[in-house]
Amino acid sequence: MASVNQTAPNRSDIRFAALVLCTGILIGLRYHLGLWTSDERGLSVVSHGMPYWDFTNLWAGGRMALDGHVAFLFDMDSYRATLRHMFSPDLPNQEWSYPPSILIFGAPLALLPIFPAYLVWTLGTVFCLWLAIRPLQLGKAAEAAILFCPAVLLNAAFGQNGALTTALLIGGLAAVPKRPVLAGLLFGLLTVKPHLGILVPFCLLANGNWRAIVAAALSSSALIVLTGLLLGSEVWTLFWTETRPLMTKILEAPYPQPYQSNAATMFFLARASGLGLTAAYALQAIAAVAAIATAIWIWLPWRRVEHRERVVLTAVLATLATPYGYSYDTIGLAVAVAYLFSTRNAMPRIFLALIWLYPAIAHLVNNAGLGVGVLVPLFLSAWMLADIIARERRTTVGGTPGIDMPS
Repeated sequence: MASVNQTAPNRSDIRFAALVLCTGILIGLRYHLGLWTSDERGLSVVSHGMPYWDFTNLWAGGRMALDGHVAFLFDMDSYRATLRHMFSPDLPNQEWSYPPSILIFGAPLALLPIFPAYLVWTLGTVFCLWLAIRPLQLGKAAEAAILFCPAVLLNAAFGQNGALTTALLIGGLAAVPKRPVLAGLLFGLLTVKPHLGILVPFCLLANGNWRAIVAAALSSSALIVLTGLLLGSEVWTLFWTETRPLMTKILEAPYPQPYQSNAATMFFLARASGLGLTAAYALQAIAAVAAIATAIWIWLPWRRVEHRERVVLTAVLATLATPYGYSYDTIGLAVAVAYLFSTRNAMPRIFLALIWLYPAIAHLVNNAGLGVGVLVPLFLSAWMLADIIARERRTTVGGTPGIDMPS
């Protein structure tokens, strides 16, 4: 494994990290308290919907599928009417926004009442995240900092799927060298939110891991076919003709919108700056190409990059590559912060703390009209890349070419 400047954090670092961790947890608990405080209609005083706002879509979608009404997911009027019948006649408008394959998770959960299902989902996805980060060998304290980071707490608040998708991405990337088939299976499951896995094929191609590529192709194809067999092949046609245009319309809505309060992409930065759709897509394309190029470069086998470093940097770059990303999709930043805190002295601790805490205050920054959330992963990935390049140059000057050895 390529060497990095491994230095155990000193006592001052540990005390500072503990203070930051407690601050993040307190902010998260305060947010949870507000979210779970109900008004006279039984709806959250914060979201004005169900406390587990996003999870209601997954659970209700699974319930509709089990009841033989999967077509409701693609008919906005029928979907909203069914949600109001299930939860509250005062429920605000919600939309189905996922590929139908995500119902492999939603349908089993819908066999339970919604609150127990929410608990199973939240605790289960955080457990999957813990399993995914264990191979990184960051230590118990760093793992705790990841599992209780603000982005995870946001996911728990809304019943979002960021902990699961991060687990699939990081778990798959970590498994690539020694367990490529497992990696491919995890990448196949990641297609339930395909825009978060944009970098995966480029990483695998650059690394030349054909077993992982084949496994990913087969598992994703099997998931598509299985979904069609269980729900009817028309669900994929309806997803393409109904859900995809709807989500594009939501993405391209004038800025600001309430749901954009947690946005964190180059596309939303452009929109917050007053730029039109063409300019926003152009800037997002530049960010995506830069993320892809960086991912390819670090995954080339001869680069002097520790495999853990590849994994965490790719997780950060993934948030730059997609136009449709929010603060609850940024758990990968917390993983990178934990890795850097455990292995680097040069990275200022205050910057790591601000990056780790950012998801907790993203909505405040965005609501102030500053859609700068994407600058957080941009800064972090640029620092990590510069550190890798500097280390390679020092190694080359020393007369030993950089070689990446298996972890």
